[in-house]
Amino acid sequence: MKSSMPLLLLFCFISLFTLLIVLSKTTPYSLSLPSSSTPSPSNQIRPRLKIYVADLPRSFNYGLLEQYWSLSAPDSRINADPDAELRAFLAASRRNGPLPYPENPLIKQYSAEYWLLGDLETPERSRAVSSVVERVYDWRNADVVFVPFFATLSAEMELGWGRKGGFLKKEGNGDYRRQRDVVDRIRNSDAWKRSGGRDHVFVLTDPVAMWHVRAEISPAVLLTVDFGGWYKLDAKESQSNTSHMIQHTQVSLLKDVIVPYAHLLPRLHSLEDQPRSILLYFKGAKHRHRGGLVREKLWDVLLNEGDVVMEEGFPNATGREQSIKGMRSSEFCLHPAGDTPTSCRLFDAVLSLCIPVIVSDNIELPFEGMLDYSNFAIFVSVNNALQPGWLAGYLRNFSKYQKDDFRRNMSSVQHIFEYDNGSPGGIGPVSSDGAVNNIWRKVYQKLPMIKEAIIREKRKPDGVSTPLRCHCT
Repeated sequence: MKSSMPLLLLFCFISLFTLLIVLSKTTPYSLSLPSSSTPSPSNQIRPRLKIYVADLPRSFNYGLLEQYWSLSAPDSRINADPDAELRAFLAASRRNGPLPYPENPLIKQYSAEYWLLGDLETPERSRAVSSVVERVYDWRNADVVFVPFFATLSAEMELGWGRKGGFLKKEGNGDYRRQRDVVDRIRNSDAWKRSGGRDHVFVLTDPVAMWHVRAEISPAVLLTVDFGGWYKLDAKESQSNTSHMIQHTQVSLLKDVIVPYAHLLPRLHSLEDQPRSILLYFKGAKHRHRGGLVREKLWDVLLNEGDVVMEEGFPNATGREQSIKGMRSSEFCLHPAGDTPTSCRLFDAVLSLCIPVIVSDNIELPFEGMLDYSNFAIFVSVNNALQPGWLAGYLRNFSKYQKDDFRRNMSSVQHIFEYDNGSPGGIGPVSSDGAVNNIWRKVYQKLPMIKEAIIREKRKPDGVSTPLRCHCT
């Protein structure tokens, strides 16, 4: 029996050794624990939006930003210069690194162009595992082509520092010259010719961005805060239309993406929230154009309601502090249409945990399909809101439980509207569920439609064009 023990031990050792060899060849994972920086298998196989950044001179983006910070005169549209101190600091420090986007509220609210390009400028090694994009350096390998033009900054510099009344004219208009140059460069590229521009992405958050050349870029994917800046153009195309629908010939929800304004007020976290004594709050311009005419009528209807505060003011430093105090002290914040159906006021309300009351019948909102706004905002038709006593009475009937529920839901989505990633120049990892990543997700959802449109266009006989008209509610 003793003599058989060594043979038994030898057999067990050989069997164990053989088993380990087999396992090492069939198991795909290392036995060592992965480091915290190693992406999980699910992240490795998750599809990403492949983006090629069009080849434009730096003067159309970061060079334009340098030009802004070198201006000596203030914005002619406001009494104070919100960027005066920062401009002086940047000049004194002779900073060589990435420059910040303007704090001027008329410009900052449209800053999506800055944060999106900053994300694409982030080196791959610094990109967060949760990023939904991959920058590629050959347009033939890309899903979409991003046009790196700060169209909003270009337009706003002309509006605030250009010749008075010269924006709509082409002669002597620096913004028009930049628009024309960008469009000529992009439309003459091989990438544009391959797709007719359908896979190109322009950021047009300012309602007047690329004003003079919109018809030429209309096939592209346009990132815009709403379609209000396009109504006048569309009206020319639909004078004989008796339908209540706007017939968008250049923009539609099918091909374009609604993006959020950048909020101007700081975020209020739910743990910091205090009791609110005001029923309904509004601060802004009383007199607006087009759909914004409702503001003046609402003002008259609500002016004598004791628990409603209606303040007329401009987004300067004083107005900002008043808005912070007013929104944080109010249960509801009024969001009527202005010159366009929406404004940054909606996102300031969300960041202030003030329940938005939206009186804007033609409004389009960012990330719908991902978000259900009815969980944290109240929608009221213009007809109902203008009935004397109706709106204030309607809001007073909401119970404390209902209002607390709105605010809980609001606090859970605040981060979705945040652009700022805390990195200089916006060049650095972005939040996994912030505004930048969610915009890219929306663009990714357009890819099947983009590819179908390109293929359909290829089989068209010479002289036949694809209709531009899109009926879209």
